[in-house]
Amino acid sequence: MTEARPPVPPFTRETAKQKVRMAEDAWNSRDPKRVSLAYTPDSRWRNRSDFFEGRDAIVEFLTRKWERELDYRLIKELWAFNGNHIAVRFQYEFHDADGNWFRAYGNENWEFDENGLMAWRQASINDVAIEASERKFTWEEKADGDRTRPADFPGLLELGL
Repeated sequence: MTEARPPVPPFTRETAKQKVRMAEDAWNSRDPKRVSLAYTPDSRWRNRSDFFEGRDAIVEFLTRKWERELDYRLIKELWAFNGNHIAVRFQYEFHDADGNWFRAYGNENWEFDENGLMAWRQASINDVAIEASERKFTWEEKADGDRTRPADFPGLLELGL
């Protein structure tokens, strides 16, 4: 049985935006297994200077990431799309174990298979130290620890980012 993760390509503006928001929500859950299921079993990744392949490697990578990047909150926005490709710009905030806050700025290029699973992900990301008072991603955490952005919380453009 073939896995499917609608919406599937070719993307329209609406379905590309839906795919971006689904990815944002999954990443804000900070559940590596949940996130990995949006990718093909042999998905290829470049994240900063890390290169790896497959769902097990995605789970391992994200587990390490969220052990270091505490109180992680992410916003993604559609940049461009064509056929089975989506380009995204994103920012996220987190602090380290010493309480130092950061905002990460990045861009991702995604390629999907015919079932809507991401087969290839490239991410370029830069971190900037910020003061806690400069944080902008301040929505409340849900009881289960999920930090999914509420529908009425502004996006990057509305926040001036």
